[in-house]
Amino acid sequence: MAQRTPDFQPSDEERVERRSAMARALARGGMEGAHVISIETAREVLTPKRFEIIDCLRDGDPVESVKSLAERLDRDHGQVSRDLSILAEHGIIEYDTDGRAKQPKLAPEHLVVEPLA
Repeated sequence: MAQRTPDFQPSDEERVERRSAMARALARGGMEGAHVISIETAREVLTPKRFEIIDCLRDGDPVESVKSLAERLDRDHGQVSRDLSILAEHGIIEYDTDGRAKQPKLAPEHLVVEPLA
């Protein structure tokens, strides 16, 4: 393995491969369903309000719809919907559909932020 200098920055492609390798290693170690995101994505996406959404969905009580989630969080429906869209875009939540209702739920069993180095 090549010696890394302090200013070494892996390419985006190398970082994607490193996250994939980490997810595979976690799965081999018994942590099935791990989703690894970059530190930059974590900083951008995992805001305190979005953590509230994740915590609410993680608690286990099923959420029937985006509207019911917004009511449970005492937040504006539109803001919750936008936050859910961003979380879905990054593979953190997904939706079950029942007619017109979209039921948000956590997508991965484990969410891991890539190591800094």
